[in-house]
Amino acid sequence: MLTNRRAASSIALLLLTCVATSVPLSGGQQDRGDAERQLLAGSIDIHVHSLPDDRARSIDAIDVATLAQARGMRAIVLKNHFDSTAPLAWVVAKIVPGIQVFGGVVLNRSVGGINPAAVEHMAQVTGGLGKVVWMPTFDSENGVRVNKENRPFVSVMRNGALLPEVKEVLDLIAKHGLTLATGHSSPDEALAILREARTRGIQRMVVTHAMFTPVLMNIEQMKQAASLGAYLEFAGGRPTGPGAAERLAGFAEAIRAIGVDRTILSTDLGQPNNPLPPDGFGGFLVALRLQGFSPAEIGRMAKENPARLLGLEP
Repeated sequence: MLTNRRAASSIALLLLTCVATSVPLSGGQQDRGDAERQLLAGSIDIHVHSLPDDRARSIDAIDVATLAQARGMRAIVLKNHFDSTAPLAWVVAKIVPGIQVFGGVVLNRSVGGINPAAVEHMAQVTGGLGKVVWMPTFDSENGVRVNKENRPFVSVMRNGALLPEVKEVLDLIAKHGLTLATGHSSPDEALAILREARTRGIQRMVVTHAMFTPVLMNIEQMKQAASLGAYLEFAGGRPTGPGAAERLAGFAEAIRAIGVDRTILSTDLGQPNNPLPPDGFGGFLVALRLQGFSPAEIGRMAKENPARLLGLEP
Protein backbone atom coordinates (compact mmCIF):
# COMPACT_ATOMS: atom_id res chain seq x y z
CA MET A 1 0.00 0.00 0.00
CA LEU A 2 2.89 2.35 0.63
CA THR A 3 4.84 3.43 -2.43
CA ASN A 4 8.18 5.00 -3.22
CA ARG A 5 6.22 7.81 -4.86
CA ARG A 6 4.58 8.68 -1.53
CA ALA A 7 7.89 8.64 0.30
CA ALA A 8 9.40 10.87 -2.36
CA SER A 9 6.46 13.26 -2.15
CA SER A 10 7.03 13.57 1.59
CA ILE A 11 10.66 14.62 1.10
CA ALA A 12 9.65 17.03 -1.65
CA LEU A 13 7.04 18.52 0.66
CA LEU A 14 9.68 19.23 3.30
CA LEU A 15 11.92 20.93 0.76
CA LEU A 16 9.03 23.06 -0.50
CA THR A 17 8.10 23.95 3.07
CA CYS A 18 11.55 25.41 3.63
CA VAL A 19 11.15 27.57 0.54
CA ALA A 20 7.59 28.63 1.46
CA THR A 21 8.58 29.74 4.95
CA SER A 22 11.80 31.42 3.77
CA VAL A 23 13.70 29.97 6.73
CA PRO A 24 16.94 28.08 6.04
CA LEU A 25 17.47 24.63 7.48
CA SER A 26 20.90 23.50 8.51
CA GLY A 27 22.02 20.04 7.53
CA GLY A 28 21.00 17.98 4.53
CA GLN A 29 18.01 16.04 3.31
CA GLN A 30 18.64 13.29 5.86
CA ASP A 31 18.45 15.85 8.68
CA ARG A 32 15.12 17.10 7.41
CA GLY A 33 13.78 13.57 7.12
CA ASP A 34 14.93 12.79 10.65
CA ALA A 35 13.26 15.95 11.96
CA GLU A 36 9.96 15.02 10.34
CA ARG A 37 10.08 11.47 11.69
CA GLN A 38 10.81 12.66 15.21
CA LEU A 39 8.01 15.22 15.17
CA LEU A 40 5.49 12.76 13.72
CA ALA A 41 6.35 9.90 16.08
CA GLY A 42 3.47 9.48 18.51
CA SER A 43 1.41 12.28 16.94
CA ILE A 44 -2.39 12.33 16.59
CA ASP A 45 -4.27 13.94 13.71
CA ILE A 46 -7.87 14.64 14.78
CA HIS A 47 -9.04 15.75 11.32
CA VAL A 48 -8.51 13.27 8.46
CA HIS A 49 -10.73 12.99 5.37
CA SER A 50 -10.72 9.77 3.33
CA LEU A 51 -12.73 7.46 1.12
CA PRO A 52 -15.44 6.24 1.14
CA ASP A 53 -17.15 9.58 0.59
CA ASP A 54 -19.54 11.22 -1.87
CA ARG A 55 -16.73 13.38 -3.23
CA ALA A 56 -13.19 12.85 -4.44
CA ARG A 57 -10.61 12.05 -1.79
CA SER A 58 -6.91 11.32 -2.24
CA ILE A 59 -6.78 8.12 -0.19
CA ASP A 60 -9.06 5.58 1.47
CA ALA A 61 -9.37 5.04 5.20
CA ILE A 62 -7.39 1.80 5.28
CA ASP A 63 -4.50 3.24 3.28
CA VAL A 64 -4.33 6.47 5.30
CA ALA A 65 -4.21 4.49 8.55
CA THR A 66 -1.50 2.27 7.09
CA LEU A 67 0.54 5.28 6.00
CA ALA A 68 0.08 6.99 9.37
CA GLN A 69 1.22 3.84 11.17
CA ALA A 70 4.28 3.62 8.93
CA ARG A 71 5.11 7.23 9.82
CA GLY A 72 5.02 6.32 13.52
CA MET A 73 1.83 8.21 14.34
CA ARG A 74 -0.20 7.18 17.37
CA ALA A 75 -3.76 7.82 16.16
CA ILE A 76 -6.01 9.43 13.58
CA VAL A 77 -9.64 10.56 13.68
CA LEU A 78 -11.60 9.91 10.48
CA LYS A 79 -14.03 12.68 9.58
CA ASN A 80 -16.84 12.65 7.05
CA HIS A 81 -19.22 15.59 6.65
CA PHE A 82 -22.22 13.36 5.95
CA ASP A 83 -21.82 9.95 7.60
CA SER A 84 -20.80 8.71 11.02
CA THR A 85 -17.29 7.26 10.85
CA ALA A 86 -17.57 5.19 14.04
CA PRO A 87 -18.30 1.95 12.09
CA LEU A 88 -15.51 2.69 9.60
CA ALA A 89 -13.04 3.31 12.43
CA TRP A 90 -13.87 -0.11 13.91
CA VAL A 91 -13.23 -1.86 10.57
CA VAL A 92 -9.99 0.03 9.89
CA ALA A 93 -8.69 -0.62 13.41
CA LYS A 94 -9.17 -4.36 12.85
CA ILE A 95 -7.30 -4.29 9.56
CA VAL A 96 -4.44 -1.94 10.46
CA PRO A 97 -2.64 -2.87 13.70
CA GLY A 98 -0.25 -0.58 15.51
CA ILE A 99 -2.30 2.62 15.32
CA GLN A 100 -5.47 3.81 17.01
CA VAL A 101 -8.31 4.86 14.71
CA PHE A 102 -11.32 6.85 15.88
CA GLY A 103 -14.41 8.31 14.28
CA GLY A 104 -17.26 10.64 14.98
CA VAL A 105 -20.42 12.21 13.62
CA VAL A 106 -21.01 15.62 12.04
CA LEU A 107 -24.49 17.01 12.63
CA ASN A 108 -25.26 17.98 9.05
CA ARG A 109 -28.55 17.44 7.22
CA SER A 110 -27.69 13.89 6.10
CA VAL A 111 -27.91 12.65 9.71
CA GLY A 112 -30.90 14.80 10.56
CA GLY A 113 -29.06 17.96 11.59
CA ILE A 114 -28.96 18.57 15.35
CA ASN A 115 -30.20 15.03 15.95
CA PRO A 116 -29.76 13.54 19.44
CA ALA A 117 -30.61 10.09 18.04
CA ALA A 118 -27.61 10.24 15.69
CA VAL A 119 -25.31 11.05 18.63
CA GLU A 120 -26.78 8.31 20.81
CA HIS A 121 -26.39 5.78 17.99
CA MET A 122 -22.77 6.76 17.31
CA ALA A 123 -21.92 6.40 20.99
CA GLN A 124 -23.29 2.83 20.97
CA VAL A 125 -21.53 1.56 17.83
CA THR A 126 -19.37 -1.54 18.31
CA GLY A 127 -15.92 -0.83 19.70
CA GLY A 128 -16.67 2.57 21.24
CA LEU A 129 -14.44 4.26 18.66
CA GLY A 130 -16.91 7.04 17.90
CA LYS A 131 -15.35 9.85 19.93
CA VAL A 132 -16.16 13.23 18.38
CA VAL A 133 -19.42 15.10 17.80
CA TRP A 134 -19.02 18.02 15.40
CA MET A 135 -21.65 20.72 15.25
CA PRO A 136 -22.79 21.37 11.64
CA THR A 137 -20.05 21.97 9.10
CA PHE A 138 -20.97 21.92 5.40
CA ASP A 139 -24.63 22.61 6.23
CA SER A 140 -24.06 25.10 9.05
CA GLU A 141 -26.10 28.29 8.92
CA ASN A 142 -22.88 30.27 9.32
CA GLY A 143 -21.19 28.46 6.44
CA VAL A 144 -24.13 28.82 4.09
CA ARG A 145 -24.40 32.54 4.86
CA VAL A 146 -20.65 33.24 4.60
CA ASN A 147 -20.52 31.43 1.26
CA LYS A 148 -23.65 33.29 0.07
CA GLU A 149 -25.41 30.04 -0.85
CA ASN A 150 -29.13 29.64 -1.33
CA ARG A 151 -29.93 26.25 0.18
CA PRO A 152 -31.21 24.68 3.39
CA PHE A 153 -28.97 24.90 6.45
CA VAL A 154 -28.80 23.66 10.03
CA SER A 155 -29.13 26.27 12.76
CA VAL A 156 -27.71 26.02 16.27
CA MET A 157 -29.25 29.26 17.60
CA ARG A 158 -32.43 31.26 17.19
CA ASN A 159 -32.99 34.80 18.46
CA GLY A 160 -29.66 34.70 20.27
CA ALA A 161 -30.36 31.48 22.19
CA LEU A 162 -29.17 27.91 21.63
CA LEU A 163 -31.85 25.61 20.31
CA PRO A 164 -33.28 23.01 22.75
CA GLU A 165 -32.00 20.16 20.58
CA VAL A 166 -28.45 21.56 20.82
CA LYS A 167 -28.70 21.39 24.60
CA GLU A 168 -30.01 17.82 24.34
CA VAL A 169 -27.01 16.88 22.20
CA LEU A 170 -24.67 18.51 24.72
CA ASP A 171 -26.22 16.42 27.49
CA LEU A 172 -25.54 13.26 25.46
CA ILE A 173 -21.94 14.30 24.84
CA ALA A 174 -21.51 14.74 28.61
CA LYS A 175 -23.31 11.48 29.39
CA HIS A 176 -21.11 9.38 27.09
CA GLY A 177 -17.84 11.24 27.72
CA LEU A 178 -17.55 12.30 24.08
CA THR A 179 -15.61 15.20 22.57
CA LEU A 180 -17.43 18.32 21.38
CA ALA A 181 -16.17 20.09 18.25
CA THR A 182 -17.77 23.37 17.19
CA GLY A 183 -17.79 22.62 13.45
CA HIS A 184 -18.31 25.60 11.17
CA SER A 185 -20.18 27.65 13.75
CA SER A 186 -19.57 31.39 13.82
CA PRO A 187 -17.38 32.72 16.63
CA ASP A 188 -20.43 33.91 18.58
CA GLU A 189 -22.21 30.59 18.08
CA ALA A 190 -19.11 28.61 19.05
CA LEU A 191 -18.62 30.61 22.24
CA ALA A 192 -22.28 30.17 23.19
CA ILE A 193 -21.98 26.42 22.60
CA LEU A 194 -18.81 26.21 24.69
CA ARG A 195 -20.33 28.18 27.57
CA GLU A 196 -23.38 25.91 27.65
CA ALA A 197 -21.23 22.80 27.27
CA ARG A 198 -19.17 23.80 30.27
CA THR A 199 -22.27 24.22 32.45
CA ARG A 200 -23.44 20.75 31.37
CA GLY A 201 -20.22 19.05 32.41
CA ILE A 202 -18.53 18.43 29.07
CA GLN A 203 -14.83 17.92 29.71
CA ARG A 204 -13.38 17.79 26.20
CA MET A 205 -14.01 20.58 23.71
CA VAL A 206 -12.28 21.92 20.60
CA VAL A 207 -12.90 24.84 18.25
CA THR A 208 -12.75 23.37 14.76
CA HIS A 209 -10.01 24.98 12.59
CA ALA A 210 -10.48 28.28 14.36
CA MET A 211 -8.80 30.49 11.74
CA PHE A 212 -10.25 28.90 8.59
CA THR A 213 -13.27 30.12 6.65
CA PRO A 214 -16.10 30.16 7.63
CA VAL A 215 -15.13 30.13 11.33
CA LEU A 216 -12.61 32.99 11.27
CA MET A 217 -12.10 33.56 14.99
CA ASN A 218 -9.87 36.45 15.94
CA ILE A 219 -7.27 36.11 18.68
CA GLU A 220 -9.48 37.68 21.35
CA GLN A 221 -12.28 35.21 20.58
CA MET A 222 -9.79 32.34 20.66
CA LYS A 223 -8.64 33.48 24.08
CA GLN A 224 -12.26 33.45 25.26
CA ALA A 225 -12.69 29.90 23.97
CA ALA A 226 -9.50 28.82 25.74
CA SER A 227 -10.72 30.42 28.99
CA LEU A 228 -13.82 28.20 28.75
CA GLY A 229 -11.61 25.12 28.63
CA ALA A 230 -11.60 24.52 24.88
CA TYR A 231 -8.66 23.66 22.69
CA LEU A 232 -8.12 25.66 19.50
CA GLU A 233 -7.49 23.54 16.41
CA PHE A 234 -5.02 24.78 13.80
CA ALA A 235 -5.30 22.70 10.63
CA GLY A 236 -2.21 22.88 8.47
CA GLY A 237 -3.90 22.00 5.20
CA ARG A 238 -1.37 22.33 2.40
CA PRO A 239 1.76 23.75 4.07
CA THR A 240 3.20 25.05 0.79
CA GLY A 241 2.07 27.13 -2.16
CA PRO A 242 0.36 30.52 -2.49
CA GLY A 243 -0.43 32.09 0.86
CA ALA A 244 1.13 29.29 2.91
CA ALA A 245 3.88 31.39 4.47
CA GLU A 246 1.42 34.08 5.56
CA ARG A 247 -1.00 31.47 6.92
CA LEU A 248 1.74 29.77 8.94
CA ALA A 249 2.93 33.09 10.33
CA GLY A 250 -0.64 33.89 11.35
CA PHE A 251 -0.95 30.52 13.05
CA ALA A 252 2.29 31.11 14.93
CA GLU A 253 1.11 34.51 16.17
CA ALA A 254 -2.22 33.12 17.36
CA ILE A 255 -0.67 30.07 19.02
CA ARG A 256 1.73 32.25 20.97
CA ALA A 257 -1.17 34.47 22.05
CA ILE A 258 -3.37 31.65 23.35
CA GLY A 259 -0.55 29.31 24.43
CA VAL A 260 0.53 25.83 23.35
CA ASP A 261 -1.37 24.31 26.29
CA ARG A 262 -4.67 25.21 24.57
CA THR A 263 -3.61 24.38 20.99
CA ILE A 264 -4.11 21.28 18.85
CA LEU A 265 -2.50 20.74 15.44
CA SER A 266 -4.19 18.73 12.69
CA THR A 267 -4.32 18.57 8.89
CA ASP A 268 -7.91 18.63 7.51
CA LEU A 269 -6.32 16.85 4.52
CA GLY A 270 -7.53 14.15 2.18
CA GLN A 271 -8.45 16.29 -0.83
CA PRO A 272 -7.10 15.50 -4.31
CA ASN A 273 -3.99 17.48 -5.30
CA ASN A 274 -3.05 18.04 -1.65
CA PRO A 275 -0.44 16.05 0.29
CA LEU A 276 -1.66 12.81 1.82
CA PRO A 277 -2.62 13.52 5.46
CA PRO A 278 0.44 12.00 7.22
CA ASP A 279 2.81 13.64 4.74
CA GLY A 280 1.05 16.98 5.09
CA PHE A 281 1.16 16.63 8.87
CA GLY A 282 4.91 16.08 8.78
CA GLY A 283 5.36 19.15 6.59
CA PHE A 284 3.15 21.22 8.89
CA LEU A 285 5.08 20.24 12.01
CA VAL A 286 8.41 20.99 10.35
CA ALA A 287 7.04 24.35 9.18
CA LEU A 288 6.04 25.25 12.75
CA ARG A 289 9.48 24.16 13.95
CA LEU A 290 10.85 26.70 11.48
CA GLN A 291 8.51 29.29 13.01
CA GLY A 292 10.46 28.89 16.25
CA PHE A 293 8.41 26.35 18.21
CA SER A 294 10.49 23.82 20.11
CA PRO A 295 10.10 20.05 19.66
CA ALA A 296 8.57 19.93 23.15
CA GLU A 297 6.01 22.60 22.23
CA ILE A 298 5.13 20.81 19.00
CA GLY A 299 4.82 17.56 20.94
CA ARG A 300 2.40 19.23 23.32
CA MET A 301 0.23 20.45 20.43
CA ALA A 302 0.43 17.37 18.19
CA LYS A 303 0.65 14.56 20.76
CA GLU A 304 -0.32 15.39 24.35
CA ASN A 305 -3.21 17.79 23.79
CA PRO A 306 -5.02 15.70 21.16
CA ALA A 307 -4.59 12.65 23.41
CA ARG A 308 -6.31 14.51 26.24
CA LEU A 309 -9.03 15.70 23.85
CA LEU A 310 -9.79 12.07 22.97
CA GLY A 311 -9.64 10.82 26.55
CA LEU A 312 -6.33 9.00 26.06
CA GLU A 313 -3.30 8.98 28.29
CA PRO A 314 -0.97 11.78 27.07
